[in-house]
Amino acid sequence: MAPLCRVPPAGATAGPPGGATGPAVGAPDDGRVRYFVAVDPPPEVRDHLAVAVARLRQQAVDGLRWPPPERWHLTLAFLGPVEDRVRPALETRLARVAHRHPPMTLSLAGAGRFGARVLWAGVAGDTPALRRLASSAAAQARHAGIEVEDRPYRPHLTLARADRPVDLAAVVGALAEYAGPPWTADRLDLVSSRPGPRPEYRTVASWPLGGG
Repeated sequence: MAPLCRVPPAGATAGPPGGATGPAVGAPDDGRVRYFVAVDPPPEVRDHLAVAVARLRQQAVDGLRWPPPERWHLTLAFLGPVEDRVRPALETRLARVAHRHPPMTLSLAGAGRFGARVLWAGVAGDTPALRRLASSAAAQARHAGIEVEDRPYRPHLTLARADRPVDLAAVVGALAEYAGPPWTADRLDLVSSRPGPRPEYRTVASWPLGGG
């Protein structure tokens, strides 16, 4: 059976919501543009999950913020603010990472949580290859002079966040059997995020995996 990132036991935390998931919930907003490295699911994969999420939101948990499907992505490494002088070296190194890693087959499946503030969809398929890609991207960002937190990568797609602890057990359970269609992940993206009530994401560079 394909590897799957599953929900931790009740009351457990699979990892803090910083690192590859983005800035920690409640982190101060200094207005600076932040960057992350990601793999983006195609529209048909997002649309399939969006149907399940729409049903889930009818059981809405107070305090959860749900980004729209167009802002869903698999974050591989959260880089934070990146100085302009560092960007060229970063992009050169990420291009090499993409060239060295082949495309992979992935799907979205199941659900889990980080503590009581982050709800996520799991990832199935070639997750060992995805972990290797994430590890290489983080390592090359560090070589470019960027501080990247050194913690194990847990493949996931963030669905909702809360500013205060909430009971996520019901929504995690409702998505536990979700199984989305497979797709071939064949690109590595560098994405900018402008903080605000509705963060603005922009792909600033993209490279084919395997040099294709």
